[in-house]
Amino acid sequence: MPIVSIDMYEGRTVEQKRQLVKEITAAFVNVGTPAAAVHIVMRDMPRHNYGDAGILGSDKVK
Repeated sequence: MPIVSIDMYEGRTVEQKRQLVKEITAAFVNVGTPAAAVHIVMRDMPRHNYGDAGILGSDKVK
């Protein structure tokens, strides 16, 4: 049973998340995994909770 974990900046709509779940599941189905076996966990995070190369994500947007 695949478990897909997605950490992403907050701001996507429920419809966008619905589409992500649908398309990720379809990719697994295309390689022979039953859709019922695919589990997807999405975690939204504020930009200030992520840093890259010493810079907060919230500072990169400015």
